[in-house]
Amino acid sequence: MHKPPHDQLKQALALAALLVLTGFALGGPTGLLSWRENAQALEENRARIAALTEKRDALRNRVELLDPEGADPDLVSELVREDLGVLHPDDVIITLED
Repeated sequence: MHKPPHDQLKQALALAALLVLTGFALGGPTGLLSWRENAQALEENRARIAALTEKRDALRNRVELLDPEGADPDLVSELVREDLGVLHPDDVIITLED
């Protein structure tokens, strides 16, 4: 038996909607195919956050060393000599690696 054209139209529209939703589920911006890209972007962002956190902590430490109430004399001396360009010929500069 043939279904009335009205029912066939409903079924065709439902099938088209289902196919569109399936297409978005697979290839949309949050679909299955983009999960790999999103996971890679997430890892890159986590690495960037870790690097920025490390840099922020180093800057925070330097700011604490420059506290006017109890500034670190070695750091103050280093900054003054750097800014003024004052070095004695017998000065030895030792840099410490982190």
